[in-house]
Amino acid sequence: MPGSRRMFVGTYSESILFGTGDWFHGKGKGVHVCDLDLSSHALSESSSVILQNPSFLTLDRSRRHLYCVNEASGADGAHGGAVTALRIVEGGGEFEVLNTVPSHGNDPCHLGLDRTGRFLLVANYSSGSVCVLPVNEDGSLGEAVQVVEHAGSSIHPMRQTGPHAHGIEFDAANQFVFVADLGIDRVMIYRFDPEQGTLSPNLNQPWIHVAPGSGPRHVQMHPHADFAYVINELSSTMTVYRYAPDSGVLHLIQTISTLPEGYSGESTTAELQISASGKHLYASNRGHDSIAIFSLDEATGTLEPVSHENTRGKSPRHFMLDEREGMLVVANQDSNELSLFQVDSNSGLVTPLEKTLAVGSPVCVQFL
Repeated sequence: MPGSRRMFVGTYSESILFGTGDWFHGKGKGVHVCDLDLSSHALSESSSVILQNPSFLTLDRSRRHLYCVNEASGADGAHGGAVTALRIVEGGGEFEVLNTVPSHGNDPCHLGLDRTGRFLLVANYSSGSVCVLPVNEDGSLGEAVQVVEHAGSSIHPMRQTGPHAHGIEFDAANQFVFVADLGIDRVMIYRFDPEQGTLSPNLNQPWIHVAPGSGPRHVQMHPHADFAYVINELSSTMTVYRYAPDSGVLHLIQTISTLPEGYSGESTTAELQISASGKHLYASNRGHDSIAIFSLDEATGTLEPVSHENTRGKSPRHFMLDEREGMLVVANQDSNELSLFQVDSNSGLVTPLEKTLAVGSPVCVQFL
């Protein structure tokens, strides 16, 4: 569509039992194809493809293939999670399903492509494991080359009785992989073999601990400086680390709340993103229902709170920055809508455009 930005939205399309012990009844159709009109800022939906709980999506570097987790658990403890590979048909309005392969775990919730695009890593939340899938030349997925099981627990009586792998991040050199595990309050650090696609513990530092009960959810590396940022779901905090790229070692330099001073209600975090300039970091709060905005000191890596912007919806899960157009789209999972904001690249502030689009149980947004 001329003068528009196309996006793909992952949703919950079926009922699912969350880690909180609550059932969630998904209202989505699968992967929704939506468009943002750059003149009117109107959001619209053009099509969808029916899939089982494609809650997290990622695109390959060519923007020709889309990968989706199928977040599910098997009966009687059997592994029920899977990952689906889709070919994006010219124009991005339709898909060809290439194949679906097991994730060798329950409730896969996050994906990470290595820098070569040859291997896709899957975080299985309920099983607390990481699965490595090879990517074939046609974009389809092969059978797993490795499954790494985490072990342990932490102090939260419901959310941390076992490991819960949640977020995957590669470093810039494609040498180390960081896996945030919410259940054991650790970020696991692996050496990555880009030829074989295998993971092995980083002997220099196999993991880092976060404060007990924090629940690390996602990791993001700074786009052009040696810092790493971890968003902690249960404590609503960000932890900042200096990164030594030769050894894969992280050194803690800051812990800061994602919530405004004085807020005492219940809230958990979800997503974090760093602007391409490296000057601002954004995080979503569910409960406070806001995007937290931080300025980022590129010399020290530390964060300074700037503002909190209400997301005009309930339970902002994932969001996506479109810095080329100065836009931010938020997936408000529990109010079944996308909301749109304008981004000021200098101040980092986001301004609501009062434009929304009804989408059932949106979880993840990816721009084509």
